[in-house]
Amino acid sequence: MIFRHKTGSVTEELALIPPSKLAIENVSKSFRTSSGTVLALDRISLSVAEAEFVCLVGASGCGKSTLLNIIAGLEKPDSGRVLADGKPVTTPGRERLVMFQESALFPWLDALGNVLFGLKLKPNLTNRDRLDVARYYLELVGLTRFERANIHELSGGMKQRVALARALAPNPRVLLMDEPFAALDALTREQLYGDLQQIWTSRRKTIVFVTHNVREAACLGDRVLLFSPHPGRIQEEFPIDLPRPRDINNVDLAARASRIMHALKSFGQTEAAAVAK
Repeated sequence: MIFRHKTGSVTEELALIPPSKLAIENVSKSFRTSSGTVLALDRISLSVAEAEFVCLVGASGCGKSTLLNIIAGLEKPDSGRVLADGKPVTTPGRERLVMFQESALFPWLDALGNVLFGLKLKPNLTNRDRLDVARYYLELVGLTRFERANIHELSGGMKQRVALARALAPNPRVLLMDEPFAALDALTREQLYGDLQQIWTSRRKTIVFVTHNVREAACLGDRVLLFSPHPGRIQEEFPIDLPRPRDINNVDLAARASRIMHALKSFGQTEAAAVAK
């Protein structure tokens, strides 16, 4: 560990906290477009246990990201509700933080400054406390040597590591991840799969992860939920009972991913046949 001295407040900030459990109850959401009203989510119900890693998979436009935004409190459902530890989610909060596909880092701040930004609203911390916490999370994602690097000097994978450190720094109970590795090359993604599993094991967050990549979902998730398109419904659930850490090239993992892909393709063919009629 890089810290020789930690105040009581820093020790509390870095302590493991109980992750949240989530309950999504009959959530529906529509959007108005120029061609009419589109039903994005139709009566979604889902329970996520404390420290569970759940992956949402489905075709583009099936409502996965919309559901993630509703869990985050960034959007409101038309009907139904989301509960975090039994309390209704109505607004964004520090307990539930989002990591997006784009790193969304501030280019005028260096790596350390971006992680510090997420700690500005944390109460009862001195500036030195915030600095110690930010450096802890940069170390956790393997970027201690790059804390003073400008954002334009970082690779795509490094930027996403900074974004992950920024999301983790306020010590949320739930981490919501919306295709965070989609824009990265295969080698970088594979490295981050290992990093994320290690961080999840050590920090014990409840994670809801949106992806189009079924092998990625099988590599990371305790459960993979397959969404149907137009409107989005949970069509099928796949428990992934493989030990961690998982290698995305593992034969058993590939077999599970193949089953999920088969279900995805089968459902797509069924939908196309229904439309053709």
